[in-house]
Parts: sequence; C-alpha cells; structure tokens
Amino acid sequence: MNSPNGFLQKTIDLEGRSFFLKIMKFENGYFVSISERSDKIGSMVVSLATGPTPVTTTVIPSRTESLFLKLTAERISTRMKGIAIVSAFIQKELDPNTAKTIMTEIMEMIQN
Repeated sequence: MNSPNGFLQKTIDLEGRSFFLKIMKFENGYFVSISERSDKIGSMVVSLATGPTPVTTTVIPSRTESLFLKLTAERISTRMKGIAIVSAFIQKELDPNTAKTIMTEIMEMIQN
C-alpha cells in the first residue's frame, strides 16, 4: 500500500462493489482518485485550505456524488493546509455507509 515515492493505492470491496483508491502525495497537497470497477478519471473537485475555511470548486461536475466529492476534498485540504484534487468515477449512487467507509479509508491512507 505505501510507497516511498508518495503513491498509495488500495482496493476495497463493499456490498458487492469494488473501489480502487489511488493517492498521490505532493509537498503541498494530494491527488485522490476513486474509481469503481475500472480505472477511470471521473468527476473532479479541487479544494484549497490556507485559511480558516477551504475554498472549493468543481472542475468536472458529478451527476450523483457532488457532496461526497466536496466533503472529501475539503477534509483532505483542511487536514494538510494545502490543495486536494479529488476525482471519482462511481457507477451508481453511494449509500451513506459506503461513502463513510470510503472516506475513512482515504483519511487513514493519508495519515499513514
């Protein structure tokens, strides 16, 4: 899972669905890719947290998971006081437990 070059990846299986998590660490931020079943770039959100509240913008809009993307990007950027770019290619809408588990896995990968 961990790599000396700042690249992390993990596959998680939740309720019959398979998600690929890929994270690239940089000095000033993270690029996080979440994809279901295939390795694709999807909707994208960028968040920058240098002050008390993060500034977030949508680069590629999502049909279903815009709140999940925004929350993930803001949580990462706030935690590291930098830039978080989050992309998600999700086949169908996430239920709250699946979204929470994916978020927890991402935050654990970033903290380690």
